[in-house]
Amino acid sequence: MSMVRFTALPASSALHQRRVPDDFLDCYAVHADTTPRAAAEVITDFPGWAQFLLLIRRIMTAPFGLDNDGPDVPDKVGPFPVESESGTELIAGFDDKHLDFRVSVMALDGQVSLATWVSPHNIGGRLYLAAIMPFHIAIARNALARVAKAQ
Repeated sequence: MSMVRFTALPASSALHQRRVPDDFLDCYAVHADTTPRAAAEVITDFPGWAQFLLLIRRIMTAPFGLDNDGPDVPDKVGPFPVESESGTELIAGFDDKHLDFRVSVMALDGQVSLATWVSPHNIGGRLYLAAIMPFHIAIARNALARVAKAQ
């Protein structure tokens, strides 16, 4: 199986247009030959342990009125509304009270990359981001390993 590695956001990603100083952005990649949509569907088909973490997140954030499901739109991958899609990149995510986030799934030249961009609005958004970071990294790396294995 291919190794998941930390990498730079591909130069052609539309996420570059959103990024400003102090935003969070990370990107992981794996060798895989698939489409952005197919990869995004594997990525958002969370394994049981990740679903459990998302349930805990839902319970803990409910008192703060945070959105767990995003807007009700017809085109979603997992819980995330699709914002844009091209032959090489799918961007999904939404804006919430405490932060805005998007994920980019790119498929270029036999490589799939998964990038996450987060723009915290306030101290609550920054604290939330810090608290979930270890889980985010584990989920992102696992998601790309599953993309590579799905081939």
